[in-house]
Amino acid sequence: MEHFDLVVIGAGPGGYPAAIRGAQLGASVALVEKEQLGGTCLNWGCIPTKALIAAAEAFAQIQHGARLGIRVQNASLDYAALIAHKNQVVRQLQTGVRQLLAGNGVKLFTDTAAFRDRQTLALEDGTLLGAKKVVIATGSTSAMPAFLPRHPRVVESRGFLDRDQLPGSLLVLGGGFIGCELACMAALLGVKVTLVELLSDILLLLDPDVRREVRAAMERNLGIRILTGKALENIEADEQSVQGRFGEETLRADLLLSAVGRKPVTAGLELQKAGLETNEQGFIPADACCRTRVPSIFAIGDVTGKAQLAHYATAQGLAAAENAFGKRPRAHETLVPNVIFTSPEIGTVGLSEEEAKKAQRPVKTGKFRFAALGKALAAGHTTGFVKWVADATTDQLLGAAAVGPHATELIAEAATAIRAELTAQELGRTIHAHPTFSEAWLEAAHAVHGEAIHAPPKKKP
Repeated sequence: MEHFDLVVIGAGPGGYPAAIRGAQLGASVALVEKEQLGGTCLNWGCIPTKALIAAAEAFAQIQHGARLGIRVQNASLDYAALIAHKNQVVRQLQTGVRQLLAGNGVKLFTDTAAFRDRQTLALEDGTLLGAKKVVIATGSTSAMPAFLPRHPRVVESRGFLDRDQLPGSLLVLGGGFIGCELACMAALLGVKVTLVELLSDILLLLDPDVRREVRAAMERNLGIRILTGKALENIEADEQSVQGRFGEETLRADLLLSAVGRKPVTAGLELQKAGLETNEQGFIPADACCRTRVPSIFAIGDVTGKAQLAHYATAQGLAAAENAFGKRPRAHETLVPNVIFTSPEIGTVGLSEEEAKKAQRPVKTGKFRFAALGKALAAGHTTGFVKWVADATTDQLLGAAAVGPHATELIAEAATAIRAELTAQELGRTIHAHPTFSEAWLEAAHAVHGEAIHAPPKKKP
C-alpha cells in the first residue's frame, strides 16, 4: 500500500487544481484519473467546443466582411483541419497539466478508484492507496435518454466533437447551454440546424429579455429553426437519415445531437464502504466547505449537483484542499458567472431580474444597448445589451447580464463589482477607457438612475 496525505479522484477542472493546491500546502498527493487529464472540460467540453466556435466565428466574419470593406473570394472550410487544430490544442493543454502536476510532486495514477474503507482506495490494477483525506471530483457525463435509438447518426456532445465531418443538416434535441452553443457553431459553418426544446423556450433559466435577444439572433442571423413546447417523438435512424415527429410534422436530418443534460459519475466508487451515499438525484451531498458526511472525505464539482461549471469546480477544488489541511475552514465562492458561447454570446452573474421578482425583492435595473456604443458600431457588432440589477433602496449591484459581443469576457467586470458590493453610482463614476465595449457597463450603471448619456431620455409620465 502507498500512503498519501491526500488522494484526489478525478483530474478535471476541479480535481487537478485540488491536487496542486494540496501539494502547495505541503501534503503528499496522489491523483487518480481513468481517462485523460483535464476531464470533460479540457477533452470533450469547454476547450474543444471553444476551438470550434472560434473558428466558426472567424469563418462567418470572413463571409460577411464586405460591410467592413473586406472581400474574400471563394472562402472555404476544411473541417478535418479544424478538428486537427482542436485536437492539438487539447494535447497541448494536457501536456501543460501533466507538467504542473509533476512540478508540484503530485503522483498520477491512470486507473479507476474504489473505496475499501474511509481511508483506503483500491485501483483496478490492484494497487492500494492509503489516504488521510480524499477529494471526490469524478464529474458528470452526458445523459443519453432511453427513448433515443442507439445508432451512429444519434450522438451526444462528446460523439459530435469526435466527428471529422460536418453533417449537411442537424437536429439538436435540447435548448440548454450545450445544445444552443453547438447549434450556433454548426449553423455558422453552414449546417442546416433545427433545434427542438420540450419546454416553452430555450435557455429558460435566463431573463426573458436575454432569451428573446439570443433566440431572435439565432433565428434571424444564423437561420436556425427553433421549435419549442413539444417533445420530439417517434425518433428513428437508418443509414440515410434520422427523423422524428414534432406535433404533426416530421423532421429529418443527417445527424441528431442529444443535449438534454448531464448525470453524475459515481458508478464503481463503492461509496457505501466509506459510509457515503448519493441523494435521490444521484449526487454526493457536500456542504459549503465541500465536506461530505464523512469528515475526511470532500466532494467537489458536477458530482455534487451544484452549478455544473468548470470554473465553479475549480473554486470548490481549491477550497476543499485548503479545508482539508487548513486550520480554519472556509466556504467556497458562490457568486458564479455563467457564460454561454452562443452567437451572440451570453454572460450572467448574481441575481437575475426574474429571480428578484419571484422573491418580491425591490430592485431597479439599468440597460444599455451595444447599438449605441461607439466601439460596437466601429467593429460592426451591435447586437445585444448589458444590464445591471441593483437594490432599489441601497443602490448596491446585485446582478448583471450581458448578451452580445464579448459578453463572456465582459461579465468578469460585473462579477468583480458585485463581489466588491459596489453601488450603481460608484460603478458609474468609475472611468472606463474609450472606445471600448466595457463602456456599456458605465452607461448601464447611469441608466439605473435614468442618467445614461448616450441613450435617449425616458419619457416623463
